[in-house]
Amino acid sequence: MLNIDEIKNGLVIDHIQAGLGWKVFKWLGLDRPNFTVALIVNAQSKKSGSKDIIKIDNIINIDYSVLGFIDPNITVNVIQDSRIVRKIKMELPDKVQDVIRCKNPRCITITEHYVPQEFRLVDRSLKQYRCIYCDALYTAGTVGEE
Repeated sequence: MLNIDEIKNGLVIDHIQAGLGWKVFKWLGLDRPNFTVALIVNAQSKKSGSKDIIKIDNIINIDYSVLGFIDPNITVNVIQDSRIVRKIKMELPDKVQDVIRCKNPRCITITEHYVPQEFRLVDRSLKQYRCIYCDALYTAGTVGEE
């Protein structure tokens, strides 16, 4: 049986789609922290069969829009004095900036590196975003695969 100590003050990122935990882990820079972090991969879940979980023994700033973009089913539990004091449910953000790169070689963001990579949500059910400059289409959930 796997045993991970309780978190006294920190965060638990739960309900991550199995296989996406490492992307979230890397995106948050948790591969180089100065505090205790646990990545649990393929944990059993009654709801989805399996899931990934990240336990962080520290309170850190998180861009929740990025987490919602990677997986809108994620829940972040804020732990204080070994108790959950807040549950934050993610959702697809209306826009993301500097999370994904436009794939259109003619886009201004490719030729002018100072222009931010910005995408707006155009179809929530299909998780599709469009570049605000060139209208290139991108589907959420594939961050880090370009």
